[in-house]
Amino acid sequence: MAASSNRIMLGPLVAAIDQGTSSTRFLVFNAKTAELLSHHQVEIQQSFPKEGWVEEDPKEILQSVYECMDRTCEKLTQLNIDISNIKAIGVTNQRETTLVWDKETGEPLYNAIVWLDLRTQSTVERLINKTPGRNKNHLKHKTGLPISTYFSAVKLRWLMDNVDEVHKAVLSHRAMFGTIDSWLIWCLTGGKKGGVHCTDVTNASRTMLFNIHTMDWDPDLCKYFDIPMEILPKVRSSSEIYGLMKSGALTGVPISGCLGDQSAALVGQMCFQDGQAKNTSKCILLFFVLQPVMSDHGLLTTVAYKLGRDKPACYALELGAVVRWLKDNLGIIQTSTELEKLAASVGTSYGCYFVPAFSGLYAPYWEPSARGIICGLTQFTNKSHLAFAALEAVCFQTREILDAMNQDSGIPLNQLQVDGGMTSNRLLMQLQADILCIPVVKPSMPETTALGAAMAAGAAEGVSVWSLSPEDLTEVTSEKFEPQINPEGNATCIILTAVSSEQQCKN
Repeated sequence: MAASSNRIMLGPLVAAIDQGTSSTRFLVFNAKTAELLSHHQVEIQQSFPKEGWVEEDPKEILQSVYECMDRTCEKLTQLNIDISNIKAIGVTNQRETTLVWDKETGEPLYNAIVWLDLRTQSTVERLINKTPGRNKNHLKHKTGLPISTYFSAVKLRWLMDNVDEVHKAVLSHRAMFGTIDSWLIWCLTGGKKGGVHCTDVTNASRTMLFNIHTMDWDPDLCKYFDIPMEILPKVRSSSEIYGLMKSGALTGVPISGCLGDQSAALVGQMCFQDGQAKNTSKCILLFFVLQPVMSDHGLLTTVAYKLGRDKPACYALELGAVVRWLKDNLGIIQTSTELEKLAASVGTSYGCYFVPAFSGLYAPYWEPSARGIICGLTQFTNKSHLAFAALEAVCFQTREILDAMNQDSGIPLNQLQVDGGMTSNRLLMQLQADILCIPVVKPSMPETTALGAAMAAGAAEGVSVWSLSPEDLTEVTSEKFEPQINPEGNATCIILTAVSSEQQCKN
């Protein structure tokens, strides 16, 4: 009876697929309380065929989603939670990662090219060379983006130019292009047997083929990249029913939310007002604005979300792996927890500065040929100083981008909301507050990205089990890190000198 009562009290549940660069997760939330009830995670393998190339297997990604869904449903059943209460599924995904598949066989025609891949540098140079004045911002008035290796259109162009199977499939009208969200939704809603080929406005806005003013694919942009519009997914809002699950324990459940990972975290952190911002441990920072603001300081203008077919689009200014490098390449640490302990043991970088430009420098510089450096080394420098410098690097990047955002938007930020795995690093959170000279707010429930996808899915018309009205939103409990440095004192000069030193290293 107790188990039965618990099932009744839980009410409607909403699930989220969180497909990231390094792992896939499936999470289930209570739609009334936003409580995370259960989840499962599977690591994703990356391959590096050549220097600067990063690929992932689309079939492995899909299989990881099915595995996470099955295991999470098993865990819920063990908790006496009825999985039939799951009323909707949202999808959030690594953005810009690009793949092409055959709509007749359902097979990928090449590995997914991951967002940080650099193989398209020659493609970018060729495109820039044909623009008036060789201006990398030639398309920015429509896309909000510079021409860069980062975005999906150049990855798709490379696939069409260099992979015979892709070229032939395009010519024979069998090719489908998509980012990870499109691939997953198509497969989960039936694949070659009627799967829905769609994407949402947040992912579309990261392709360089999407006009952020008309909110649709742009014929002139497609002509510029020589990409046929027929291979593109249909653009939908971030919150509506796209299709129904066609297999597995959740057959018949609607997929009704779709957001790129950073946009999903904006929703999950309830950034619904002008001038709110959130940051991740990857130093991807979004500053929410109601209208598109074109940056004069090298930032991106991107779609934050569109929460319903008839709802207005909202926008964001954005910046766009330190721990993994220290762990895998140098062997300095085994876990991210060790990084905090090492850094805390010295409390200073001792004049050492770390610029982690592993895949070039993005906003506000957009220099893909740049490479990471460590400078300021002395005989006294040890791995603990390097660990502290790595944490400082994240904070300095955020400070630089935040200054640019404040100038572009004209709205000074009074606090920064943060998410991601490194928010458990209390030293990093305090450093961030000190260097920004504003409070840093960390939610007690760290799964804000998946929560945002679940909120969008649960709020969709035809599902309506999650209200996004401000008066109905569950208050997010959080921890606040206040700056411990007097902004009028000498310490600020030290911080700004450090930022300047890092800039010199970049130059």
